[in-house]
Amino acid sequence: MSENATAVVWHGTETGFTLEPERLPEPAPGEVVVRVRMSTICGSDLHTIAGHRSTPVPTVLGHEIVGTVVATGGEVPDHRGAVLAPGDRVTWTIGTSCGTCVRCAKGVPQKCLTVRKYGHEKMSDQWWLNGGFATHCHLPAGTGVVRVPESMPDEVATPANCATATVVCAAHRARLTAGDTVVVLGCGMLGLTAVAYAVDQGAAKVIACDLDEGRRKTALTFGATAVCGPEELAAVVTEVSDGLGADVVIEVTGNSAAVRSAFDLIGIDGRIALVGSVSPAPEISFEPSQFVKNLSTVVGSHNYGVADLAEAIDFLDRVPDQQAFADLVPTSYPLADYADAITDARSLRAPRIAIKVEQ
Repeated sequence: MSENATAVVWHGTETGFTLEPERLPEPAPGEVVVRVRMSTICGSDLHTIAGHRSTPVPTVLGHEIVGTVVATGGEVPDHRGAVLAPGDRVTWTIGTSCGTCVRCAKGVPQKCLTVRKYGHEKMSDQWWLNGGFATHCHLPAGTGVVRVPESMPDEVATPANCATATVVCAAHRARLTAGDTVVVLGCGMLGLTAVAYAVDQGAAKVIACDLDEGRRKTALTFGATAVCGPEELAAVVTEVSDGLGADVVIEVTGNSAAVRSAFDLIGIDGRIALVGSVSPAPEISFEPSQFVKNLSTVVGSHNYGVADLAEAIDFLDRVPDQQAFADLVPTSYPLADYADAITDARSLRAPRIAIKVEQ
């Protein structure tokens, strides 16, 4: 391949970023090279940049990505088995999976014994275009690739392979079903997506909780039945559920007080999905007898499998108001202006800020 690539390379908190030319890899069998269309700046990227999250360096950050296939190593199938070709618009799983280890066999490919995650790995001689803040991305074998409908805006599709697919997996692990009363704790990107997905799945009532009034108002536009702050939450859940409690609580903040509150919100056979607790936090405690007697369940949910990503794209394709999702990514910057994009993202004025690569 004669075309060159450009990458925003992260060297750690002391050196920061550099914009560097990179050679394009020749894809080996089973591999794909993609030209990035857009990458959105996730909260975990910001944690890395702030020094709150350890990441091997040098690396290319960014794992919420949509792009266009430019080359494949032989016949490489998408998740449905159709062979990919140059020009296909795609997204892909946040990590690779071998498909044969004990974890893959158990149905948790995101925890594959040999997983490699986009935007999380040190650049190497074998894999240097390994994140989204670049003109191109190299997809090793074992990456689950999902086609993106041409009608879907990049702003809607790009967060799918982190935020949307993570929500889908959490909902499945919590056995969210039609008729449920659902509580979503936190109304950022994941929380708003969780509200919309619960509605999509037929939840009877969806209660969204956040400290920020503006986020609560946005949750209403995504289909929440009721919104409130943490101090009102217990009373609102009691009222909305007619005293029965929530069937499902999806916790996306990682705040220990919010996590602890979930145990008091669920009713009989209630299920709690903990999604936001991905960094060490103060311990919580709960009295176990009520948990046992109420047939309660708590599950952790981290990342997802390719089936969840495929469902995430299908969900975004069928939502009645794609513009609401596009509005969560209100601004995009050229790759060369990555510093401005990161500054904007760190202001937290919007759920996501994007880096858009000129095609």
